[in-house]
Amino acid sequence: MRKNTYIGIAFVVLIFGIIFIPKIFKRYANDDVVRGGRMHAIGESEELSEDELLYVMVNKKEKKVPAFKFIDQNKDTISDKDYRGKVFLVEFFFTRCTDICIPMNHNLQAIAKMYEENPNFGIASFSIDPEHDTPDVMKKYAEDYGVTNPNWHFMTGDRSDILKLSNEGFYLATNTEDDLDNGLYHSGLFALIDQNGFIRSRSDGYGNPKPYYRGSVPMDATVAEGEEASEIDILIEDIKKLLEK
Repeated sequence: MRKNTYIGIAFVVLIFGIIFIPKIFKRYANDDVVRGGRMHAIGESEELSEDELLYVMVNKKEKKVPAFKFIDQNKDTISDKDYRGKVFLVEFFFTRCTDICIPMNHNLQAIAKMYEENPNFGIASFSIDPEHDTPDVMKKYAEDYGVTNPNWHFMTGDRSDILKLSNEGFYLATNTEDDLDNGLYHSGLFALIDQNGFIRSRSDGYGNPKPYYRGSVPMDATVAEGEEASEIDILIEDIKKLLEK
């Protein structure tokens, strides 16, 4: 009787490993997996399509934009309250960046132009180099990119507040306070926020949210097989979905 029980348990473990371990591995191998919290897992029986917008869940709660207040390129005080009722994008960057910031902000400028006349859309760009990126520096930066959308704010402020906002508020990786000796770094990802302040995203194919959109690949780039593709096209689709609600 005991031998048969062990055989039954072993069979169950084997089936679990065949079905679920590859899916768990894929979630954690994906660079877009949210850090610092658990994402909501939705059963496959719900048959979610990969283009359906989900909420990002952390500790079983819908992840919402944290409170913030900074100064923008026009020396105006901008807070999370200024984005209430708007669909908006979030990025972390710095003006002296000569790498991924360039395609990121060209992509954002293309999107900003599409919605320049829409008061219900905005962009929040936070500098991780606030000592250099003063309002005047960022105003010149915005002008160089041809930014005219009044709802795109380039924000600066206390470095510790900005790094905390990126790493703890949005889980968009940047330097931490004790990690500033080897140069500045940040992710090339964008967060999409709905009108109620919740982070939204698509399914990864297993019913889990992919929290962010790859923003560092030019929207019209031709990429070889195996290289990271642009996600700006699907981001534009998802902005439109939210604005139409």
